[in-house]
Amino acid sequence: MADEDTIDLDNSNARLATVIGGALPLKFEEVSKDRVVMTMQVDSRVPQPMGVLHGGASVVLAESAASTGANLNCAEGMVALGQEINANHIRPKMSGIVRAVAVPVHIGRTSQVWTVDIRDEASKLICTSRCTLSIVPRPPGLGTMR
Repeated sequence: MADEDTIDLDNSNARLATVIGGALPLKFEEVSKDRVVMTMQVDSRVPQPMGVLHGGASVVLAESAASTGANLNCAEGMVALGQEINANHIRPKMSGIVRAVAVPVHIGRTSQVWTVDIRDEASKLICTSRCTLSIVPRPPGLGTMR
């Protein structure tokens, strides 16, 4: 880890593959307290029945990015857990890669709010999301991003 504000991408991607990233093609590109960038391959693992990117997969990508950044902003002994998320699906995507960029709107002692825009390779907006996270004491045995 280069400094306290960032995490190691190789380590993070390896860990991601053991959780939801093992089911969906998610990958970290950039992770810091101020910005998290993740990608998702749009392939046969993520369509809805009509053949386009499933909105739920976009929400998983958005919450993964927001919660990662939020946890980096937590005080020692605390953890950020998703409390609410919404998403507006702007345009369909059938193949390729989408990129989520998550940035904080509010970083408080007991809650955080992050916005996440998901764009395609041409920078066209596919989905925009807002995620509210509750900051609570870390339960025993819960993993860490650091």
